[in-house]
Amino acid sequence: MNPPAKKIVFSGVRPTGPAHLGNYVGAFRSWLRLQDEYRCFYSIVSWHALSSEYASSRTIGGNIFEMAVDLLSLGIDPGKCVLFVQSDVPEHAELHLILSMFIPLPWLERVPTFKEMQQELADKELNTYGFLGYPVLQTADIILYKAEVVPVGEDQEAHLELAREVTRRFNRFVAPVFPEPQTLLTEVPRLAGTDGRKMSKSFGNAVYLKDPPEVIREKIATMVTDTRRKRRSDPGDPDDCPAFTLHRAFVAREVREELARGCRTAGIGCLECKRAAIDALLGFLGPYQEKRRAFEKDPGSVREILAEGGRRAREEAKRTMAEVRDRLGL
Repeated sequence: MNPPAKKIVFSGVRPTGPAHLGNYVGAFRSWLRLQDEYRCFYSIVSWHALSSEYASSRTIGGNIFEMAVDLLSLGIDPGKCVLFVQSDVPEHAELHLILSMFIPLPWLERVPTFKEMQQELADKELNTYGFLGYPVLQTADIILYKAEVVPVGEDQEAHLELAREVTRRFNRFVAPVFPEPQTLLTEVPRLAGTDGRKMSKSFGNAVYLKDPPEVIREKIATMVTDTRRKRRSDPGDPDDCPAFTLHRAFVAREVREELARGCRTAGIGCLECKRAAIDALLGFLGPYQEKRRAFEKDPGSVREILAEGGRRAREEAKRTMAEVRDRLGL
């Protein structure tokens, strides 16, 4: 008997700059695990980047390369998954256009992230047709490969529900072409940036995977901590400490628990606590940065991997779109 086919996973990342620790904790760590368990399509979603970076579009090409190097250096294996650039597969745009004919406008206007990202990226003009249609393109990305599951954190589960609504509407009006993508919940600890807010490139508070050790030490050493600890003798609460979010993501549990006790009893100071995070991060990032230097010296190999991934992705996409056109009678 043949073994059961692996379920299909799709996930994407916007190339808007170098990857930071929040990207790793929020997405890439689960990507590494999932590539061993599912048939995974991982995309660097260049058109999504264009929806917010259209005024500086010439930076996107360099950011695509940077993101590919980050993913490969972390251990994303093109032998286990399909790693490709979204804009290398024009069927994404075709399916997006077709889906847009079926979607009521209020569905898009009520999407929480539309207003949230407008506020977060207040320096950019995002009141555009392309940005409003972002969730439709996102749905096309997923269902183009007939993905059955999509890895998301609990805070993103509502976003995937819209993709299911779009899929149901198309299937009802046309034919049951696409499976409804289901949520694959992943544990995503909230990772604070150096100023205490959510780690984000747009906030300028990120610790980047490629930051050299001295930069990482400086960023973590000056990071915001629990405001209760105005003096060394003041007890704190790790649950309210932005810096301690790094411990939850990178420090071994037994060390983390000991540090938490020290914080609550004022047995240790914030700098002592931060050193544990710095040591854990440098230990984790050392092998990644070594691989990264090797890929940077051989850009041709990175481009070949993306080209081959694009070829494999397009084979799947062409089959899907042939079925969609046939069902539509086009």
